[in-house]
Amino acid sequence: MTIRHLTETMINQIAAGEVIERPASVVKELVENAVDAGATRVEIATAGGGLSLIRVGDDGSGIPADELELAVSRHCTSKLANGIDDIRTLGFRGEALPSIGAVSRLSIRSRTATGEAAEISIEGGRVSAVRPAGANRGTAVEVRDLFFATPARLKFMKGERAESSAISDVVRRIAIAFPAVRFTLSGSDRSTLDFAATDDRLKRIAQVMGAEFPDNSIAIDAVREGVRLDGHVSIPSFSRANALQQYVYVNGRPVRDRLIASAIRGAFADTLARDRHAVAALFVTLDPALVDVNVHPAKADVRFRDPGLVRGLIVGAIREALAGAGIRPASTGASAMMGAFRSGPTSYGHPGPAGGHRSYNPNFRSAASGPFDAAHSFHRPLDAGFGEESQAAFDTGPLDSADMRATAEDIAQDASGLRLGAARAQVHENYIVAQTGDSLVIVDQHAAHERLVYEALKNALNSRPMPAQLLLLPTIVDLPEDDAERLCLHADTLRRFGLGIERFGPGAVAVRETPAMLGETNIEQLVRDLADELADNDTVDTLKQRLDAIAATMACHGSVRSGRRLLPDEMNALLRQMESTPGSGTCNHGRPTYIELKLTDIERLFGRR
Repeated sequence: MTIRHLTETMINQIAAGEVIERPASVVKELVENAVDAGATRVEIATAGGGLSLIRVGDDGSGIPADELELAVSRHCTSKLANGIDDIRTLGFRGEALPSIGAVSRLSIRSRTATGEAAEISIEGGRVSAVRPAGANRGTAVEVRDLFFATPARLKFMKGERAESSAISDVVRRIAIAFPAVRFTLSGSDRSTLDFAATDDRLKRIAQVMGAEFPDNSIAIDAVREGVRLDGHVSIPSFSRANALQQYVYVNGRPVRDRLIASAIRGAFADTLARDRHAVAALFVTLDPALVDVNVHPAKADVRFRDPGLVRGLIVGAIREALAGAGIRPASTGASAMMGAFRSGPTSYGHPGPAGGHRSYNPNFRSAASGPFDAAHSFHRPLDAGFGEESQAAFDTGPLDSADMRATAEDIAQDASGLRLGAARAQVHENYIVAQTGDSLVIVDQHAAHERLVYEALKNALNSRPMPAQLLLLPTIVDLPEDDAERLCLHADTLRRFGLGIERFGPGAVAVRETPAMLGETNIEQLVRDLADELADNDTVDTLKQRLDAIAATMACHGSVRSGRRLLPDEMNALLRQMESTPGSGTCNHGRPTYIELKLTDIERLFGRR
């Protein structure tokens, strides 16, 4: 076959395949251009999931009329003033606009503060001449019929709803990074999103992630060797079923980085169930020369010069913040509890004046008063739910109350100043009911004690080298030379956890000791897993996680079981231990250990507020 030059149109279409994967990719590139232009307002409109129409307008600096033709040419940009090693803008490759124009009908209308407005169009790669137009300061880009020039790409698009959702996610991620910019996303295929400009980043985070996030989050602010990490992470009891609510930024750029995602997961390993994920908005700031943002055409991935430093900073900062935050329940727990207590209108079963039934009016403040009917009040049948069978669960038998004090003054005095208050009773032989100065607390005694035992076991294991068992015959594990070298470099760390390894010729290691806690284990698989983790993250967390999992199992079987009756002193001792133990708001499996209902909420349930 003859080697030949590709046409400019073909080159742009190939480039579009790398940069423009779906409509959300177009929105990302255009919104990033608007932000780089200094816009304070960005308006996005879509139709047909972005395949029919994408329109992005801004009030930025605009493009001079004599540069419009350059703007739609490949590898033309105004953003690399200091070279590829000092990238401080979201865009820099100079490929987005020509790539979009190669597969769609693209028009750009722009005006600078001092120049005249002008417009240029591209249709399937064919560029029209620049012509005068009417426009305010800024730039308006309109993309119609995306992928009409490459119809095969349309077969791989998802439904309109899925594409619209992907566009919304892109806008949300960029909006968090730039709270001073107002973002509006509208269209016939969606409900409108409007993120008002604000000087408070946490307010912008709340606009995007939900108003309940600030009350259920912990601030992060840490610096290590010139790398800064700040932002907010959720408390363990406020989690999600997937990681879509994790927003990560490197020097202001939204990224989806496996190393950072793994670090967040590792930081919450002891407090979240395996199928739950933390909610987070984290910002990593470092010298641009220490991170490579040019490793993916869409600029979604980054590569750090020292990934171990970044991962260690994230894990350490989050764990330190969780420990320093003390014990906190999720505010959503009280809301769910309030919802469970509320009941709808109930019909009492006595005849009404017309032979029907009188209905209970839950709005007693506005209910008309009437004569007291003693006969019907005391002798009418009760609804289902209030009969003897339904109330059997509340029969405490011979169990005495946990509260032995005689006066309300004593109760208020011993509950004040205590985070979890003073124990008042134990119900169903598993739940401790406690009273604070302004709330009611219900504690799951088994889950709470399980966390306390687990933390005590971990502290004991971390305070000294792990006990090891010597193998009668060493196990030889064959590995690629690079993996064997990495393992031997971390031999001292592995020995602290009870795993003794040493080189055994080229491409092999000999395992002479294993952690006693592991008992009989697949040594070869363990070593290979550690080698893989060292290659990916430069850590040996796999071994530590296995040991922690055994400690968690021991804690589960060694804790106070459900069904055990506790004395008042035992209940209060458990509450005091919870208050002094980091992470005691959730058990080892990620379930909450207690819920709290404020007195104001209780009064609201009874119509006092």
